Amino acid sequence: MATTQASQISHVELIIDTPTITTLAARNQRSLLSFVLKRIQPSLKSILNEFHAGYFRISLSLGGQALLWKTLIAPINDDHTNTLRHVLHTMFHPTAFLLLWSLALVTLILLSLLYILRCLFCFKMVKVEFLHHVGVNYLFAPWISWLLLLQSAPFIAPKTVSYLVLWWVFAVPVVVLDVKIYGQWFTKGKKFLSAVANPTSQLSVIGNLVGAQAAANMGWKESAVCLFSLGMVHYFVLFVTLYQRLSCGNRLPAMLRPVFFLFFAAPSVASLAWESIAGAFDIASKMLFFLSLFLFTSLVCRPALFRRSMRRFSVEWWAYPFPLTVLALASKEYAQAVKCSISHVLMLILSALSVLVSISLTVHTLLNTKMLLPDNDPVATLHIANPNP
Repeated sequence: MATTQASQISHVELIIDTPTITTLAARNQRSLLSFVLKRIQPSLKSILNEFHAGYFRISLSLGGQALLWKTLIAPINDDHTNTLRHVLHTMFHPTAFLLLWSLALVTLILLSLLYILRCLFCFKMVKVEFLHHVGVNYLFAPWISWLLLLQSAPFIAPKTVSYLVLWWVFAVPVVVLDVKIYGQWFTKGKKFLSAVANPTSQLSVIGNLVGAQAAANMGWKESAVCLFSLGMVHYFVLFVTLYQRLSCGNRLPAMLRPVFFLFFAAPSVASLAWESIAGAFDIASKMLFFLSLFLFTSLVCRPALFRRSMRRFSVEWWAYPFPLTVLALASKEYAQAVKCSISHVLMLILSALSVLVSISLTVHTLLNTKMLLPDNDPVATLHIANPNP
């Protein structure tokens, strides 16, 4: 009798204690999750409100650097440049290239995830950005970044199925944005283009040219020529329009003036794209390279234009490295085609300048992370608060 009663009591205690422990643990988990969500949601919402497509300047610059490093460490078929080859392999080690490419990939993935969250939770802001004459141009930046990483990828050959599939994934959005932007230019006339044209409009041209270069690398010459012609025709129209209204450049906030470097980025990318299509750095590529070199010199000789934008660190500083990088890439192809000492010295100077600017900006960004999403960001204000040109 005593043994049976004791076992019943023990059985009753097990039935009572186990649910109690489980319930307390579940309540603690729910309270902890609720606490974490309350802490995360306000900060995430604040980040998504301040975040915009202009932050893809960072991935654009890192992707360009990865392509530059891959190009510079490639073998040089020139018996007179053994010393140059040794210098390049010392400066740009293959392991360092892999680290740089991985950093560019991780950065682009993080920025893309943030923008996807912005599309999900702040769709109205994304819509305003899409309709804005400055904000819409930065929507080309993520696709350009992916195309640059695709070309510099160390494990994807250009003439493979995966390269082809990824090219379609990254090139189609560029064409869709082309239809939106160039269609407006064509149908709304000269006054509309004069009102909305600004230096960031050249990102649409660069998107087509980078897509053309990637297509030519995998042997799709017809697609490459199609994208190249689409980009260059609109570049000439845009170049003349911007040339005629540069005196009205005060409409662009002082903090955004680093985007003036895009003036020599477009012809630099065009020279590289045409070289990939033609198979040689011919006269047309050289003419575009000389144009970009002249525009670069014109801007460098006017440091007062960028003085106000350099007073305080901001993400707009990332507009400098990408144009310098593509100019260095074009100078490398020019040096390989001409094979003279002056061209090689020019290539080394531009490459070193591009690398130094990129490294210094990376360090500045790591040291000033709190300033990446300021409350009074002029780009966010330009994109969101002022949707009309």
